[in-house]
Amino acid sequence: MECSSCGKPHTGYASWKCLFGTLKSLNEDDLNKIVYIRNMGHSVTEAINRQLAHYPYHIGQIVFIGKMAQNNDWNSLSIPKGKSSSYNDEKFSKEKRIVHFTDDL
Repeated sequence: MECSSCGKPHTGYASWKCLFGTLKSLNEDDLNKIVYIRNMGHSVTEAINRQLAHYPYHIGQIVFIGKMAQNNDWNSLSIPKGKSSSYNDEKFSKEKRIVHFTDDL
């Protein structure tokens, strides 16, 4: 499939490079221009938001397949089922502080 920005076919890293290059080139006036996704008009801002909402859907699919493949060997990517209380107890036992949420991983 060809890239809608540059017309070239991309896979993997080249796709991300094209995406970020395109985003970097946008100026404020571009954000209200209309682009078409499956013949439906969107402002550039709406199209970006549509994509940002779409990626997590596919990430969820990948995680689901990984969970099925690993079965009982699956390691939770977040709070394991049935462990919310102990997780919260540990978090609330600490003083309030400003840190990135991944610092404790």
